[in-house]
Amino acid sequence: MSETHPEIRDAVRALCKGFPGEYWRQCDRDRAYPTDFVRALSDAGYLAVLIPEEYGGSGLGISEAAAILGEIHHSGGNGGACHAQMYIMGTVLRHGSDAQKKDILPKIASGDLRLQAFGVTEPTSGTDTSRIRTTAVRDGDDYVINGQKVWTSRAEHSDLMLVLARTQPRDAGERPHDGMSVFIIDMQDAKPKGLSIKPLHAMLNHATTEVFFDDLRVPAKNLVGEEGKGFRYLLDGLNAERILISAEAIGDARWFIEKASAYAGERQVFDRPIGQNQGIQFPIARAYAATEAADLMVQKAIGLFDKGEACGPEANMAKLLSADASWAAADMCLQTHGGFGFAEEYDVERKFRETRLYQVAPISTNLILSYIAEHVLGLPRSF
Repeated sequence: MSETHPEIRDAVRALCKGFPGEYWRQCDRDRAYPTDFVRALSDAGYLAVLIPEEYGGSGLGISEAAAILGEIHHSGGNGGACHAQMYIMGTVLRHGSDAQKKDILPKIASGDLRLQAFGVTEPTSGTDTSRIRTTAVRDGDDYVINGQKVWTSRAEHSDLMLVLARTQPRDAGERPHDGMSVFIIDMQDAKPKGLSIKPLHAMLNHATTEVFFDDLRVPAKNLVGEEGKGFRYLLDGLNAERILISAEAIGDARWFIEKASAYAGERQVFDRPIGQNQGIQFPIARAYAATEAADLMVQKAIGLFDKGEACGPEANMAKLLSADASWAAADMCLQTHGGFGFAEEYDVERKFRETRLYQVAPISTNLILSYIAEHVLGLPRSF
């Protein structure tokens, strides 16, 4: 196994030692947000890695960000509490006004502000973003927002939130995805003025919520970029999101493989280690091979992204392959542990639940296959 940025990984690994399995198990039991962990990452500057130096960040690339998130997962933790801050802020960085960038990015870099929530998905639209119903209507110096978002993670723990809303009806533009815009929401200011948040209890502790907008007035200066181009801005960030999530999945897979290998070498049944049996060895070896192959695609996507080259197919394939590798490794690890895999103290069942998410979000494996079929192989659109 060859890993990039060993110095960054070593430092992240050292930080993660302060947050062992018991820390994550307690957060999971209590459905608690890992505040101390996120604060430690912020204080160490890891959440500002993609913010340019002129705004107080490190000005590094997606490669370094992937190494950070990958090592968090490889160490047994979970970056879901804060990973979005790395790629969400890119929308403001690339398309925000100078005033927005000067106001927001230095505070994110210092840890004084958290931008960790992006309201896109809605109950009735799902993956068909063109059919969102949340609207933003211009009224003088404000926009009035009405609607609902679902599966908006970290909304309760974010100071700022980006929201995608329709500023024009779906049938008013040349294409269905025209007429959507992105807005910056000041959460603390908005809560008493028409913003409400309802936690969604799911199979994993991901701090996800439903968010409701009831005549919420947002200053027009909070519009990001141009009105009506929000979907384009959303797409701009998807490759970064998929690459970083892929790195997390690779980290999970490596954790499962190491956990299974250690257990198989120690566990004695019939007077011999179970790892001596090919029925145990081969699934671990297969998971390792699949993980290393998937990581090659992740690294290819990273290389293209950091050079500013088109990487849509590579980012999507990285997400597909890494999600498959992590899920196969999770299943293998649970099977290797037998009944003990279901015991909370081994952390396998927690990580098993967490890595299952990558088959569905932030984009399902089936949609990636549709993308490859249509946009790479030139097959007819299936939906």
